[in-house]
Amino acid sequence: MKEKLEKLKKEILDNLEKVKNPDAFRNLEVKYLGRKGKLTKILKGISGLSVEEKKTLGKFANEIKVELRDVFKKTKEIIEGSVGREYFVDVTLPGKKIKKGHIHPITQVQNELEDLFTSMGFIILDGPELESDYYNFEALNIPAHHPARDMQDTFYIDPSYAKASEGKQKKLDLVMRTHTSPVQIRAMQKYGAPLKLVVPGRVFRSEDIDANHDHTFYQLEGLMIDENISIANLTSVLKEMLSGILKQEVKLRLRPGYFPFVEPGFEIDVNCTICTGKGCPSCKNGGWLEMLGAGLVHPNVLKAGGIDPKKYSGFAFGMGVNRLAMMKYGIDDIRLFNSGDLRFLKQF
Repeated sequence: MKEKLEKLKKEILDNLEKVKNPDAFRNLEVKYLGRKGKLTKILKGISGLSVEEKKTLGKFANEIKVELRDVFKKTKEIIEGSVGREYFVDVTLPGKKIKKGHIHPITQVQNELEDLFTSMGFIILDGPELESDYYNFEALNIPAHHPARDMQDTFYIDPSYAKASEGKQKKLDLVMRTHTSPVQIRAMQKYGAPLKLVVPGRVFRSEDIDANHDHTFYQLEGLMIDENISIANLTSVLKEMLSGILKQEVKLRLRPGYFPFVEPGFEIDVNCTICTGKGCPSCKNGGWLEMLGAGLVHPNVLKAGGIDPKKYSGFAFGMGVNRLAMMKYGIDDIRLFNSGDLRFLKQF
């Protein structure tokens, strides 16, 4: 065992002379002095020797252990000192360039929309993404039996059914909002009329995903309530907004459309700026892109918001921010927004 210790000591000292950096030193320290190190194992083996051998080898082993610890300590001081000199920082040198991140194109368009609408006197509001069935459907003139709910089939927090107190089956109340329209009701209840607001935010729908549809997207809801509001006010505001965000004059096309919370309702199309009306996958080769739904606020919705429909009228619209960003930047696939692909995001 004595020869083993002497041989190990020489091995350790030879290796220590070759050490030039902190990582190599730490590896060597663990290899020989660690809990499972070579020297540690030999020292543990002394306990199994006879009393006479313990007296002789124990003292010798202890001396080697102390000597090696001192050598390790001095070597560490030398290495740390050299590292300090090697990595001296000259604060007068120019720093390394830090790469800037990129604001997501959806956020860029949303910020521009908010600036445009605030310049027209609208307030910006927000609401919960996890919404109650009442605010998402009932208060917007979409009762439980109404077939219009199928148009916005969405994600319920728990699709199971719970037994109501009267023994009937009752669907659970919470739903991921299908539009930002519930904030209409909340705002009317809080602020009354007259009122001008927009509500940007994320919404969720059970969609068949393709180049023009996604299950999670961003929407901007608009509402204006005052006396004698007409469709002329609606088209004027929308044209101002779309021309401002797309930086060009736009053509609007109004088609009759059904939305339970407005009467009359319209589908509003914009001449496709990606293909300039020639036809492409984004506009389904029709030359027009369905941009938003709009109309005059239904009297039942005004009542739900606590506003007298005999005195006040208003218009409302809802548009997909994703589709607007597609037109603004010439993006031909809506799925790119949620892809997390840095090659796509770095372009903005």
